[in-house]
Amino acid sequence: MATAAKPKAAATGRGRRATRASGDDRERAILETTERLLEERPLSDISVDDLAKGAGISRPTFYFYFPSKDAVVLTIIDRLVAAAAGSREEALTTLAEGDPRAGLRQALEDLYAAFRSRRAVTLAAAELRVTNPEARALWAEVMEGWVADVTAVIEAERARGAAPAGEPARDLAIALVQMNERVQYASFAGESPSLEQDRVLDVLVEIWLRAIYGTAEPAKP
Repeated sequence: MATAAKPKAAATGRGRRATRASGDDRERAILETTERLLEERPLSDISVDDLAKGAGISRPTFYFYFPSKDAVVLTIIDRLVAAAAGSREEALTTLAEGDPRAGLRQALEDLYAAFRSRRAVTLAAAELRVTNPEARALWAEVMEGWVADVTAVIEAERARGAAPAGEPARDLAIALVQMNERVQYASFAGESPSLEQDRVLDVLVEIWLRAIYGTAEPAKP
C-alpha cells in the first residue's frame, strides 16, 4: 500500500559504494545535480560529464560513486520509495481501528505526494524501464511489495468482516496498484486524457474504497 519491500540496493551496481554514508557531500551533489538537470531536459540529453561538472567533481570521481547516470536515477527512486513508506504503520493502524477512508487516503496520499514532488525523476525512471533491465527489476520489486501490502490489507479487512468476499485478494491488489501507477504517471506526464493532479487522489480513494468494501462509505465499528 504505502510501502514496498525495500529494494535490494547496491548488489548490482547502482549502489556499488553501498557502505558509504548517505550524507557524503559529493554523492549528494551528484544526486541533486541529476534532479536539477532532469527538470530542464530528459535523461537521454544528460551526460555523465554534465553530472560530474554540476557536482563539482571529475568524471573519474563520478564513477567512484555511481557506475552510470542510470544508476543515479535508480538510487533516487530507491530513496524515494523508502521515504514514501514513512507513515505506513500509522496508515495501517488507522485502517485497523476501523476508519478505511482515512487509512486509505493517508497511505495513497503519502505515496502520491512523494512521487509528485519528484515528478522529473519519476518520469525519467519510467522511461528507463523501457531500456534498462535493472530499472525493470527494481520497479517490479517495488510493485510486488505494494501488492503484498495491499493483499494483506484486503485479507485482514475481509477476515474482520469489514469488507465483503470477492475476487482473490492478490488479483484485486494487482489491479489497484497497477491502476494507481498508470493514473499517476498519465497525470505527471500531462497525457491526454488524464486527471488533473489535484483530482488524482480523490478519484483513486473512491475507486479503492468501492473495490475493496463495495461502498465509498464503509461502516465503522
